[in-house]
Amino acid sequence: MPLPSELIRLLTEEHIAFVRRSGLKAEVLEPGHVRLRMPLAGNENHVGSMYAGALFTLAELPGGVLALTSFDSQRFYPIVKEASLRFLRPAGSDVRVEARLSAEELARIAEEAMVKGKAEYRLELALTDEAGLLVAQSNAVYQLRSR
Repeated sequence: MPLPSELIRLLTEEHIAFVRRSGLKAEVLEPGHVRLRMPLAGNENHVGSMYAGALFTLAELPGGVLALTSFDSQRFYPIVKEASLRFLRPAGSDVRVEARLSAEELARIAEEAMVKGKAEYRLELALTDEAGLLVAQSNAVYQLRSR
């Protein structure tokens, strides 16, 4: 059974010191669906747009948060195996990312992790600014592992 959403919110926003300092907020935490927001304030680079490391953090985190919202954390834990980020335009505002995994994909991941001890899943995500403009695209491979 997945953790309660308020505990997931606390783990997402506060557990990792770097993420806590960034001010990242979890806006949606549902099984198979998360939306996160990285504020521009406090995450600016030398030219006033969002720092690349803040964007990368925003792009990488959803794979782990999806695992918390969708799987029994006493039986499984996520890791990131590979991640890349393509920067498309400077972000001069807060940036959001939304990630989804279908019920069928969640079932496949859980079954494979139970049988094999691990299962991979991929997320291709769009990072958008407050105007809805695409600022970066990410591609990451995660693994759900049995405890």
